[in-house]
Amino acid sequence: MFFSAHDSRTSQPEAPTSRWRFAFRGLSVALLVLGLTSCGGGSGVFKPASMDITLLGFNDFHGNLEPPRVAVTAQSAQGQNVAVPAGGAAYLASTIAARRAANRHVALVTAGDMIGASPMVSSLFLDEPTIEALNLMQVDFAATGNHEYDQGFAELLRMQNGGCEKFTAKQPCQISKPFKGAAFRYLAANTQRDDGGTLFPSTGLKFFEQDGLRIGVGFIGMTLRNTPKMVRPSGVKGLTFTGEAQTANALIPQLRAQGADVIVVLIHEGGATESSLQDDSCKGLSGDIVPILDALSSEVDVVISGHTHQSYLCDYAKVNPKKPFLLTSAGLYGTLLTEVQLTVDAQTRRVSRKSARQNVVQGQAFTGSGGVVALQPEFPVYTADSAVADLVARYKAAVEPLAVAPVGQLAGPASRTPGANGESVVGRMVADGILAATQDAAAGGAQLALMNSGGVRADLVPDSGHQLTYGQLFSVQPFGNTLMVISLTGEQIRQVLEQQFNSGTNTVNSPRILQVSQGFSYRFDLSQNAGQRISDMRLQGQPINLSQSYRVGLQSYLGTGGDNFSVFTQGKDVVGGALDIDAFADYVRQGSQSGPMALPVQDRITRVW
Repeated sequence: MFFSAHDSRTSQPEAPTSRWRFAFRGLSVALLVLGLTSCGGGSGVFKPASMDITLLGFNDFHGNLEPPRVAVTAQSAQGQNVAVPAGGAAYLASTIAARRAANRHVALVTAGDMIGASPMVSSLFLDEPTIEALNLMQVDFAATGNHEYDQGFAELLRMQNGGCEKFTAKQPCQISKPFKGAAFRYLAANTQRDDGGTLFPSTGLKFFEQDGLRIGVGFIGMTLRNTPKMVRPSGVKGLTFTGEAQTANALIPQLRAQGADVIVVLIHEGGATESSLQDDSCKGLSGDIVPILDALSSEVDVVISGHTHQSYLCDYAKVNPKKPFLLTSAGLYGTLLTEVQLTVDAQTRRVSRKSARQNVVQGQAFTGSGGVVALQPEFPVYTADSAVADLVARYKAAVEPLAVAPVGQLAGPASRTPGANGESVVGRMVADGILAATQDAAAGGAQLALMNSGGVRADLVPDSGHQLTYGQLFSVQPFGNTLMVISLTGEQIRQVLEQQFNSGTNTVNSPRILQVSQGFSYRFDLSQNAGQRISDMRLQGQPINLSQSYRVGLQSYLGTGGDNFSVFTQGKDVVGGALDIDAFADYVRQGSQSGPMALPVQDRITRVW
């Protein structure tokens, strides 16, 4: 049985009781509690010595309802690495169902970026179909991620509460009328409103009962503190994002008082390791998650993370013996489902044993830029969940005519994977498309264009006839940004390029390299001090004059200071433009009038080693 209760720390109304699920599995009863309310448990004569509890988790789904044409590298029984085609909401749902059936006490949780930066079948409908798919999967709790705020927090509240109020340029409720919102509960412990409350409840509780033994699992959900630096500032105006570890540690006594025997942190921040898929050794663990982990209370049992799109299992006690918790991340796009097994001692009411594994969500074979990725019989292939498959098919049918429409031709596959200088082939194409759309005087008179790499979301792989469809282009540019042209001096352009390595979360070890348009070039040297790394900026072969004004084309996300590029907000004489996807489609269409477009393979940025 599931109960919900309003968290007194949040100003949001409680979801209607009718939207919370009622489920009985064998002799167990699971009770779901939100915020500050707890419920009494029953008692029995023959209590078991322990209880086994399973946590299923995934992260960074990004609305990938259809199989995303992604391969997971996994080890075969012979110990060899094989590429497994993975992902797809219907296959993820069936994998979840199979793991539920194999375990008695289960909670399903997510660690952010379920929506945002989504393929066309979801983003064209404001990610409503993804929320509906997650409802069918019976998610319990979801931490917010930075991409949940892509359309602003008012739209995110609509994702939770439902309704058809319009907060974006797109029309809501095109298919589902009305849109009912999430049946699960978003958690946002470190996202505070001006009135002092949190945007969503800080915590959630789920209770499990077995033969008179009642165990509570408490969840703390958070996004990364740097979310405001990664989204449109206007979308999070009035919100404050607090420190992750400090926030979580302060909530643990509250959860204990409510009956939480197990403490789980759901956090949209992550890292990377050098370990293989099922290796929990934490070898080479790095990233922004590490200082957070070291500051977390040792009372935390499990940290389910995300954001970096990496998969890892990490027994963190091997890194820091004072922090004996498990750290997990399930990669991206629903290609993996993490399964955490916990044994809770009935006497101490604490976790006595824990382990984790990754379930590969094997989907459909596909042909990518590297060739055919075939199904691997050594790994489970579950029949696609019919309810989720029907949901996806309904939205796919609505978007299909536009998605399959041919737009142009490309000479070969174009990858978004950056080279050593930070450039990618698709990134160059997008930057060139911005310049093409904004260089006319009436469109702003751009002389060069810059594009954030994080906004380039997919490879472009033409079919055997070199054809590209609108749906493919949309996958590259799914955010719905508008183009703009601003005036910056040569010195301000240099400062922008310096911010790739020295602004907020942009560092030498984790730079954000801007993609640049044809005709603009520069050199960078990371061995130099901050502020002195950029040199030899040129436009059409001529040195950039630091005191001269130049017209720069870009997307609205960068224009408002996104990705820590605050210098862009100093731009003058702003001229607005078309939607990014429309400009990109026009560029490809015009560029293939006389045959397939050539790939822009020539480097524009030079890294000095």
